[in-house]
Amino acid sequence: MIVWISFITLIVIFLAIDLGIFNKNPHEITNKEATVWTTIWVSTALLFSLVIYFIFKHGWLENPDSLTPTKALLKYITGYLIELSLSIDNIFVIAVIFTSFRIPKMYQHRVLFWGIIGAIVFRALMILFGVLLIKKFDWIIYVFGAFLIYTGIKMAFEKEDDAYDPKDSFIYKTIRKIIPVTPIINSENFFVRKKHLLVATPLFIALIVIEFTDILFALDSIPAILAITSDPFLVFSSNIMAILGLRSMYFFLANMLERFGYLKYSLVVILSYVGVKMILSHHVDIPEWLSLTIIGMSLGAGILFSLYKEKKEVAE
Repeated sequence: MIVWISFITLIVIFLAIDLGIFNKNPHEITNKEATVWTTIWVSTALLFSLVIYFIFKHGWLENPDSLTPTKALLKYITGYLIELSLSIDNIFVIAVIFTSFRIPKMYQHRVLFWGIIGAIVFRALMILFGVLLIKKFDWIIYVFGAFLIYTGIKMAFEKEDDAYDPKDSFIYKTIRKIIPVTPIINSENFFVRKKHLLVATPLFIALIVIEFTDILFALDSIPAILAITSDPFLVFSSNIMAILGLRSMYFFLANMLERFGYLKYSLVVILSYVGVKMILSHHVDIPEWLSLTIIGMSLGAGILFSLYKEKKEVAE
């Protein structure tokens, strides 16, 4: 429990420093600031793999899967990269949500901050439930694997013009029925008072839609990382580290999303591979270095091909 409490305390400190010091006053996140923070979060997550190594080396955690320190380190990094790559798709949707509700850039960080607090809680519950299912019912791993392959195929044949409009969602329509909503944004507050009536602002609506959207994305990402390992701490830590970097990565990529249109197919390959790995896990031992290589090559190919097509279109 000491390791778990220490890790959660560390996350709380990170979040407190982020909101209480560096983002105390609402401001528009510049590309330079987003780049710096993205570098910090990714570096922190990768350096944490050394902590994972020492935790398993000294036996500070229960090790139900009998993982060696090196294998635990590789599983953590593989899980982190999978979660990070699947988060890219989430970034596209967040951009659409902010645009739809016309959230000013200076207030977007606050919405994402509280969105990530909720995501940590929901994902912790989903990870706990997923690990318990796999431990209790071995066959559930085939269901998860088939679901990931189905998701990858569905994503591959999804049409570009199938635009997602948050205002057409069930969540948005339900909130409008429960509480009055004002279209005006004058501050970073989620609620304001108008004539002694508590009214929700578009920031609150965007926050709730983002929370429910993240839950839907977690239905893909949680089974994906459970294909790599069922060790609760490795699953939770790699997932949370990826989520912590999601905000800065959003601001880093928000203005460049159109340039990386072919990353969608990278995610198709990753989801399909992880699904197949999950189905074969009881019969074939696929080494972690192979998983890392396939994930890295898929992401690299998606980025390079996107840049190549962009350069070709500019030349034409």
